[in-house]
Amino acid sequence: MSTAATDGQPQRLLDPFGAVALIVGIVIGAGIFKTPALVASLTNDIGWTLMIWIAGALISVIGALCYAELCSAYPHAGGDYHFLHRAFGRHVSFLYGWARATVINPGAIALLAFVFGDYFSQVVPLGEYSSAIWALSIVLLLTVVNVIGIRASSKIQTWLVVMVVMGLLAVVVAGFSVEAPVAEASLFFSSVPAASQFGLALVFVLLTFGGWNEAAYISAELRGGARSIVRVIVISMAVLTAIYLLVNMALLHGLGLQGLSQSTTAASDVLGLAWGPWAEKVLGLFVAIAALTSINATMVVGARANYAVGLDWASLRQLGQWQGPSGSPTRAYVLQAGISIGLIFLGMSEADGFAAMVEFTAPMFWSFLLLVGLALLWLRRTDPLAERPFRVPLYPFTPLVFCAACGFLTYSSVMYAVSQNAIHVSFWLLGSGVLALLVLRWRESVVQKVGAVVPER
Repeated sequence: MSTAATDGQPQRLLDPFGAVALIVGIVIGAGIFKTPALVASLTNDIGWTLMIWIAGALISVIGALCYAELCSAYPHAGGDYHFLHRAFGRHVSFLYGWARATVINPGAIALLAFVFGDYFSQVVPLGEYSSAIWALSIVLLLTVVNVIGIRASSKIQTWLVVMVVMGLLAVVVAGFSVEAPVAEASLFFSSVPAASQFGLALVFVLLTFGGWNEAAYISAELRGGARSIVRVIVISMAVLTAIYLLVNMALLHGLGLQGLSQSTTAASDVLGLAWGPWAEKVLGLFVAIAALTSINATMVVGARANYAVGLDWASLRQLGQWQGPSGSPTRAYVLQAGISIGLIFLGMSEADGFAAMVEFTAPMFWSFLLLVGLALLWLRRTDPLAERPFRVPLYPFTPLVFCAACGFLTYSSVMYAVSQNAIHVSFWLLGSGVLALLVLRWRESVVQKVGAVVPER
């Protein structure tokens, strides 16, 4: 048995292809089936629609390169939690870990589980609460799979991602195979969208690309060492950018700008035009699979964030235990599943409130992502002797652009929450984390005092 397995530490069991599948699976969710229409309606211009998608891809690649440096220099199962810890200390990193563990990750899992339930209920309906039943079932099933181990999880993830990509490629083929609407060449860079519309469209695009940062959580388990994570991130972003651009161009070709802007189910509409109503129903299954891939991948990285918190705080040490033979933090998975299931039950009675709850966490998410970008700048200054197998190009311009994008998204999400009278939820979340931090500090200080008073035998 290896030393890593004996010590209960993460092992390098994940192959690069499986890692790419995890990242692509996190990023490609139900969003790509919905956001192209929203972006087109906001820009009302073919040229600007494609340019915003390209801009979103570039910003995401810049962020991914920043993460690649941090991952290669400080590989750890705690991911960006670990980066924040090294840069700003355990208190700041705990607040981030608290936000992820209590709402951000479980909320994403629960929301995606409902998306899966909604679409899969069209294939196998189970009555009045069919969506919730399927949502609960899939959370329990995937939790069991992940507890079994990272090998089983990555294999399932690989096949799911292959199916999702095939579904999106079907949309691309359908879009380019139908006869294009009346030429809209006059709508190609014919006008410049208002700044507010441009910004909101970019928010949708970046949210659709969201999830690439989760690669940080598998850096300590990836075969091939530090440089391998760089290749994995670059390949993943190249695949995602190509897929997203092809899907948008196909939808624009098949429906036209106006048709895409006015459609609520653009991908289904294109498949229906190309191959008939049966193809629209089949797409529902692909959307369910897309949600499934995101659920599984979010579980993998979310449990590792909980594991990292458990390593840092003695009072939470149960979360920081790693089951070596299976290659998984079992207790962290169980906690995550329990919170996700609780949110699903909440969503059964308050669907709108549940969806809003996930949106309320956006200000927290983007503000902490901004801190990760600042952590790269800070660690370059305070830890210059650290071995960095990969260095982000064009430093410091590249991380500054990333920080500016995160700051913009933080501002946009806060303004949106204020417009919905919902910003207080984010403050409640942060406040509960501060309270938990104070309690943990008090408990550890008591333990230290008792240990100092009680003589050794």
